[in-house]
Amino acid sequence: MNDIGQEFISRSRYHLIEDFLPKIGRCLERLTDEQIWWRPNEQSNSIGNLLLHLSGNARQWIVGGVGGATDARDRDAEFAQRERIARHDLHSLLQRTLADVDQTLAQLDANQLIERRTIQGSDVSVLSAILHVVEHFSMHTGQILMMTKMLTNADLAFYEFDDSKAVPTWKTQSAHSE
Repeated sequence: MNDIGQEFISRSRYHLIEDFLPKIGRCLERLTDEQIWWRPNEQSNSIGNLLLHLSGNARQWIVGGVGGATDARDRDAEFAQRERIARHDLHSLLQRTLADVDQTLAQLDANQLIERRTIQGSDVSVLSAILHVVEHFSMHTGQILMMTKMLTNADLAFYEFDDSKAVPTWKTQSAHSE
């Protein structure tokens, strides 16, 4: 269990920090503050709202739920926000949140994955809480990518293909632009 558990934690950290975050960063580089807060209708969320929501969710489930930090989340406020927050500030918030998530996961012993926690009123295992955050982050990252493509009419060029092998470009290109 320990090797498998450690690999699960490691891959979860990878997806959050080295896959989803740089892709979201590339989107934010291409969008104006106005585009980040655009919504197709009142039943839909803006990219800005999704970023607030991702930060709140990851902090509540991992930093608080798994790591034991105080949970001060106001979920409704994540969706109610209508005043623009600058993209740099949103990106910084997400980076700080994921740094805290990563630190929490780095300190986690794989044997704790089967321990139970109460998060958002539900009794879940630590493994389930981590999986929830990674899956949730993946889904909303996909929405952010799609909205960015729609708003910019551009290919985000996350991969180059070399002999049918996908080579990720987001790490090198995002690092150059920051």
